[in-house]
Amino acid sequence: MQNGRNTGINAALISALFLGLAPVFGKAAMGDGKFSPLAVVALRTSLAALLLVVLIVFSKRRTLYIYPAGFLGCVMAGAVNGFGSIFYYVGLSKLNASVAQMLYALYPFFVAFWLQLDRQTPSRLTGFRIVIAAISAFLLTRADSGKIDPWGVVFMLIAAALYALHLPINQRVLYDVPAPTVTVYTLLAMSMVVVPAYLFFDRSWPTGPVPWFPVLALTSVTFLSRLMLFLGVKHIGGMQTALLGLGELIVAILFSHLLLGESLTTLQWLGTAGLSISLLLVWFETPPSQPMQPHGLLSWLQPPDFPTDFYKHK
Repeated sequence: MQNGRNTGINAALISALFLGLAPVFGKAAMGDGKFSPLAVVALRTSLAALLLVVLIVFSKRRTLYIYPAGFLGCVMAGAVNGFGSIFYYVGLSKLNASVAQMLYALYPFFVAFWLQLDRQTPSRLTGFRIVIAAISAFLLTRADSGKIDPWGVVFMLIAAALYALHLPINQRVLYDVPAPTVTVYTLLAMSMVVVPAYLFFDRSWPTGPVPWFPVLALTSVTFLSRLMLFLGVKHIGGMQTALLGLGELIVAILFSHLLLGESLTTLQWLGTAGLSISLLLVWFETPPSQPMQPHGLLSWLQPPDFPTDFYKHK
């Protein structure tokens, strides 16, 4: 149990590291003469899904097995997150990277809401950490960056709510399915949303030199972050993974400052400190000991009876 908890915490932190780089590379890929937001999200998602499929096919094909309800859960989670990704990158194109990520960092509130509907009540310590994170996010948004586009704010909040919804959905499936299996089907479902969106509503292409490096870098962090994200959800649950995932905000702010020249205020540094405290308190959380609740919003995602060591064999 302890080893699984440590694995989940480490995976969630690694996922946060990679996710924190996403807005930096995404911002670098967009702009005048560069890729449009829809092109960026379509390329990074489809390429990451293709990479994972190739790795699984040539290494452990049995990992592709999943029961019907679990498959539907992954499709549902991928579709929800696919639409969320579209809102995220359109919102990112209207805001600077650090402010966009600060707004997106409110997704633990939405995770708590969705889990409550699924009859999974967060602990008191988790609630306290959410409050600390909320105050920290408020301080982090106190940037002297001029007028902030209201539509960018709306799009980022919608993206946060949709991202939060896909975590409890996949948490149900991850109860007895490996993280790579959930990752590949979720990414494929995301691709089925974002690629048609690009083909039907955009089809634009860079007018000058194609900025492939930020797109490929974004693909890499998407692939690695999703794999680590679902490994974290599997071992410590969606709520704890979401709170640890706020570490991506610190990463995004740091690299936005170093690579994009976006400055931070004293209040923002205080917010960073508060967010770090919220992350460190995870070590005092009690690991989950009860099996998945048979009731709630997502109770239909129940696995069939099959050997628990199925995925250990090729």
